[in-house]
Formats: sequence, structure tokens, C-alpha cells
Amino acid sequence: MQLAFLGGGNMGRALIGGLLRRGTRPEQISVGESVEAARTSLARDLGITATADNVAAVESAELIVLAVKPQDAAPVLASLQPQLTRNRPIVLSVAAGIRASTLESWCGPGIPVVRAMPNRPALVGAGVTGLYAPAHVSAAHRAAAERVMLAVGEVVWVPTEEAIDVVTALSGSGPAYFFLLAELMAQAASDLGLETQAARRLAVATLHGAGLLANSSDGDLARLRAEVTSKGGTTEAALRTMDAADLRGIISRALDAATRRSRELAAQFGA
Repeated sequence: MQLAFLGGGNMGRALIGGLLRRGTRPEQISVGESVEAARTSLARDLGITATADNVAAVESAELIVLAVKPQDAAPVLASLQPQLTRNRPIVLSVAAGIRASTLESWCGPGIPVVRAMPNRPALVGAGVTGLYAPAHVSAAHRAAAERVMLAVGEVVWVPTEEAIDVVTALSGSGPAYFFLLAELMAQAASDLGLETQAARRLAVATLHGAGLLANSSDGDLARLRAEVTSKGGTTEAALRTMDAADLRGIISRALDAATRRSRELAAQFGA
């Protein structure tokens, strides 16, 4: 399949790198990118064609990855409507917040649109992406979009577009929550007398190892937590303190706030 990327920033570059590692040939990928330094870097590092001309980038594309900033999506897609109408490619959008119906209106009638919400670990091939497509998008088009996102990690399909906002709050924003927890743990350990660099290294390695354990398990997070928690031990003492501080409520309110903000941004970008 001939692929085109509109936008060659961090996520676009991560996807291209993942696709190349999985066997896609450089000549199958073209990129429309307005920044000259980014075009030079893409061509030099990944061996792909990068151009400032979006029309030329999408000319032969069967699938287009929309990886521009949300506020740039409307003018970029509207300027390509003649090419999209003629070639009828799949449009896979990783532009946060923009609804499928809005994307369809910018692309023109009959263009299949799939929305994706990846997260930052995609940059190291360990991402997870929430995917949504309207009911009229075919199974073949869904499968093509899924193959692209599998290049940088796992994929999870959600049945409704509203669920993408929850995906945004959970996995899209989620790495920051874990980084904050590790940061606070390292700071607390340093305050208790541990050398700062050692505290940071221990926090980072613990975050990494816990993630590997969770990912290699059956996904029962409560069981994994219980296996670390000896009755009357140090872990139980720490967890009781967290419970007393209403950590569960804090996390619930945080994800609710992120979900609501995702919906507010969707309304803003859609307008």
C-alpha cells in the first residue's frame, strides 16, 4: 500500500520508523511537511521522500495519515479535496480531538476516516493506540489503519467515538501520570536521605520493571498489586496512607477532568 503522511513531526516520524522496521519500503512512503529542516531530516535519516507540496505527497496514496496539529487540519484537508475525491484514500487521523464527521466534511463525501489516539511511548515502539471508525467504514479499511498503528505498539478498538475521549484521558495522557508518580517517589526518597541520582534511577527502573511485569501478565492489576503487598509489611503501610489520602478519588477526578477537556477541545477544533 502506498502511504502518505501529512506532517512529519514526532508521531509521524515514529510511525514511519516503525513501518520501515516492519518491512515497508521507503519508496512506499511520502511525507508532506512544511518545515524544511524536518524534510531534510526525514530524507536523510529514513530515506523517504519529503516535500513541502502536500498535493504531490498524496498523489498516489492509498492511505493518508493526518499527523498535523489539530488547528492545521481543516486548511490542509480542504486544500486536498480534489485529490481525495479522485483517489478516495483512507484517511487515518492522529490529530487529537477532531471528530470523524468533521474530518469527513473536510475531506469530501465518501472518504473513509479512521481516528487514532496513540500515546508518546509510540516513539520507542511501545505505544498503545485507541482506534475508532464510523459504522460505514469497511473492515478492509479498518484493517489497513490498524496495520499502520501496530507499527508502534498495540491497538485497542473502541465502539463509540465518545470512548476516544476516555482513551485520551487514560492512555493518551497516562504516561504523564506515571512520570509524575515516579518523580514524586524519587523526591520523597531524596527527602528521606537517599542520594538524588540514586533515587531517580531507582524510580525510573521501578517504573520500567513494573510496566514490563504488567504487560507480560494476564492484565489482572489488582492481583499484581496484591502479590507485592505482604500483610503487615512496608508496601501495605504505604498503600494504606494512599487510601487515606483518597488516591482513588484523585485518579477518578483527574481522568474525568481530562475526558471533559478532550470533549471541549473537540468542540473547539470542530468549529
